Amino acid sequence: MLTIAKREIKNYLKNPLFLIGVILVVLGVWQQLAPYLTTRYLSPEDSIVNDYPETLHSAEPYEGYIPTPETERREIWNRLLRESLIANFEMSPAEADAVIDTLKNQSIPDACSYLEEHCHYSGADHLYAQTAYRKGTNDEINTYLDDVLKDHPFSFYFSRKFADFAGLFMGFFATIMLSVLFIQDTRKHTYELLHTKPISAGNYVVGKVLGGFAVCLIVLVLLNLVFYAACLICTGGNGFVIRLLDFIMASCRYILPNMLMIVCIYALIALLFKNPIPAMPLLFLLIVYSNMGGRNADGVYGYYGHPFAIMVRFPGALFDTAEPPMARLNQCFLLIASACIILLSIRLWKRQRL
Repeated sequence: MLTIAKREIKNYLKNPLFLIGVILVVLGVWQQLAPYLTTRYLSPEDSIVNDYPETLHSAEPYEGYIPTPETERREIWNRLLRESLIANFEMSPAEADAVIDTLKNQSIPDACSYLEEHCHYSGADHLYAQTAYRKGTNDEINTYLDDVLKDHPFSFYFSRKFADFAGLFMGFFATIMLSVLFIQDTRKHTYELLHTKPISAGNYVVGKVLGGFAVCLIVLVLLNLVFYAACLICTGGNGFVIRLLDFIMASCRYILPNMLMIVCIYALIALLFKNPIPAMPLLFLLIVYSNMGGRNADGVYGYYGHPFAIMVRFPGALFDTAEPPMARLNQCFLLIASACIILLSIRLWKRQRL
């Protein structure tokens, strides 16, 4: 078993395409995460210049934004709504003020329904979403950073974004690179010869799965070290706490079960069809499915995770990311499903041997 795994690891490490793939993964993740590494406390002399609107639906402290306090958000929405009514519905200022006054005691959903029914104004909820973040002063940004970093260190939040994009790029990497894990063994003469060797089905299947999983693990360890070092160099001097354990925990929870599931699917398809290639389009479809958004019980659109998903995404601002509701349950399910697939693959190997 270990001999098979070591052979697969050596084969991948000697393959130039594997090394190119690793470089592309590191660069791709770096491109996505580099902006978050510019997060810092601002001195009175610092200034963040951008031509973005005063409010946005999602923005970061390094861009000069903070979450809009709830006490201000309705006031900003009323102002933007008034401007929109005057500009787009040809209302007079007095008429727009009358509509705003009618809405002042209504909740946002009720106000949006009223606008759609009586003013034929659709999209007021999207306008409210645009008020989620506003530009802040240096003191406001520093105070916000103090508040969010009281609960967790910077690396806790950053590691979630790391798991988001590292999981995405590793999913594509594993789908492409692991397609050749069984390609040699499933050729007709090699496949028949393997069944004559005195190697047990368990040792063969587990060895191949272990080899493919170890290859993904090596790349993931490299990514962890690279971005842990990047955090220390780029943000450690800003007084942020950086813990390697946060990266390790995020990788173990949100990425490794997905990698195991991918290699197990390749094992099952390779033994079922005597060719691993049919698994590739299946996995790409699974990646697309894993990245699809949806609506929660309140009808709010967003990413909430899916059963059988092989990716865990953390959309939104750095300090506002939240674990999707069913993420942990699904990751546990992937581990159980992977074990079942391995047992099924062993049984297939035994049947074909007979």
